[in-house]
Amino acid sequence: MRRATQMRPERSVPAPTVVRLDEEVVGLMRAELAEVAERAVAAITDEVPSYAGELSGAMGERIRTAVQLALGGFLTLATREDAGTPMAPALEGAYQLGRGEARSGRSMEALLAAYRIGARVSWRDLSRTAVEAGVEAEQLSRFAELVFAYIDELSASSAAGHTDELESSGRVRQRNLDRLARALVTGAAADAVVAAAERADWDPPHSLSAVLLPESQVSHARSVLDPRTLHPTEDVPGIPDGLALLLVPSTGSRTARTGLVRALRGSTAVVGPTVPWLEAARSHARALRAVSLGLEGVVDTDAHLGALLLAADPETRADLRARVLAPLADQRPSTADKLAETLRSWVLHQGRRDAVAEELFIHPQTVRYRVGQLRELYGDRLEDPEFVLEVTLALA
Repeated sequence: MRRATQMRPERSVPAPTVVRLDEEVVGLMRAELAEVAERAVAAITDEVPSYAGELSGAMGERIRTAVQLALGGFLTLATREDAGTPMAPALEGAYQLGRGEARSGRSMEALLAAYRIGARVSWRDLSRTAVEAGVEAEQLSRFAELVFAYIDELSASSAAGHTDELESSGRVRQRNLDRLARALVTGAAADAVVAAAERADWDPPHSLSAVLLPESQVSHARSVLDPRTLHPTEDVPGIPDGLALLLVPSTGSRTARTGLVRALRGSTAVVGPTVPWLEAARSHARALRAVSLGLEGVVDTDAHLGALLLAADPETRADLRARVLAPLADQRPSTADKLAETLRSWVLHQGRRDAVAEELFIHPQTVRYRVGQLRELYGDRLEDPEFVLEVTLALA
């Protein structure tokens, strides 16, 4: 890749293309530079769609100035005998033009097309002046070589500027997007997040969903998701090794969420809830909890709210389970396990004996026997709504 420091004064037109024109002829050409530049700009506007309507006002004046600078540098070069004469001003102008075009969002193809058209118009006009001034055919041929060799140098310098600007601005914007993503998932103050979005030139959506997936699947996922999807390349706290975070824009509708889950089909991903974009930390936190459940495929956290609730505080749940099962402590381990299993099913099926028997693959009479044991151990607590809730939470 050619860098800016390589493109500047050191570059010059190759020796075979150097031609020394008579000062008087060059003076005639220089006198019409403004008109040649105007015609070149008009041709570019007509023939390159990307520039349609863009070359008026300050932009047009800047381009015209750049064309005149380039042509002026060329005519200066055409009067020199030294093949190594630097073209620093024109090359610098071309380099900065390339950077400016990248900042304007135009492709290098558009700028190269503009160069080709500008070279064609300039050669047509300047060669006509040369012929009228009596320049011989051989010298005119070398003059043509010089024109197009010069344009090649300017094109290369602009290409370097365009590439450097994209790389530089791309790195800066990615850093700003990384900072925005970090601010979102760490729950930074709303005004700080809004400011980060403005710095990153990121248009906030209505809602966001956090998605955790293997790093190897990020590229494919981003190809099918909203282009505004945030993918922080810097480390984000709490994300397990090997996983990456995406913050996917959404309209907030159920249809949009269904579309997101469908788009991720075939991958291994955990999709956090769809929340207002400033509340993305909530979606991120729930997605992280869902990862710990060890579910496979595309996991829609909206479909696993109960499991997530129970997994939210494992230590408290373990303490609750120990308290609920305390009356079984004196039983043999195998008996205690069967009674705990029956207690869970009895509560969940609201005392329907046949449903318990079907779930546990035992006879209804066995259910009656075990429930009798439970009544002896727990007494009236089996009818207490608060105790039933604790059993449901502890054993679910």
